[in-house]
Amino acid sequence: MSRLLLVSAAALIDDAGRVLLARRPAGKPLAGLWELPGGKLEPGETPEAALVRECAEELGLVLAPADLEPLTFASHGYPDFHLLMAVFRCRRWQGTPRPTEGQAIRWFAADELDGLDLPPADRRLIAPLKRAMAAAVNPI
Repeated sequence: MSRLLLVSAAALIDDAGRVLLARRPAGKPLAGLWELPGGKLEPGETPEAALVRECAEELGLVLAPADLEPLTFASHGYPDFHLLMAVFRCRRWQGTPRPTEGQAIRWFAADELDGLDLPPADRRLIAPLKRAMAAAVNPI
């Protein structure tokens, strides 16, 4: 059995209903692919705490755990590990996203997601992301 890798990711959605994605930098596994910001949980860390830490490290953003709403999850088997990713929707944060680890970042509209090069685990997130993005601009 392969090892289980626990990660959390943020669907940061702005007022225009766009989602922020980061492009994995050269030299990292899956380099060049677009993904939600986030990362691995440290031992004893909750998914929310990991996401607050990762968004501060990767994007220079301050997120409050209370602003993280569970959205969906992904479970995917890669050759060397099995990924279990908790995805949280976030509509409020402090700061302006800026890439701090050599990655490119960009805001994407829902109609741009289908054609992106994404890691296999992230492809299954497109439908829930689109629903969350639509709800941001068309609240019930």
